[in-house]
Amino acid sequence: MKAISGKDFARILERRGWELRRINGSHHVYIKSGITARISLTIHGNAALKIGLQRHLMKLAGIGEHEL
Repeated sequence: MKAISGKDFARILERRGWELRRINGSHHVYIKSGITARISLTIHGNAALKIGLQRHLMKLAGIGEHEL
């Protein structure tokens, strides 16, 4: 799996209809209507997300590996 940065993951979320609800420090919280889950994404410049966190967020958002 290709590791991507938090900024790139945020762009993917926004393309898929997720809306940025609030920012608290480096944590960006995204919501999507019709889905009860919230996604809290850490953005630290261009640093790559850790693979375990990235997989978990992809599962919550319904993003496939081919979309990275």
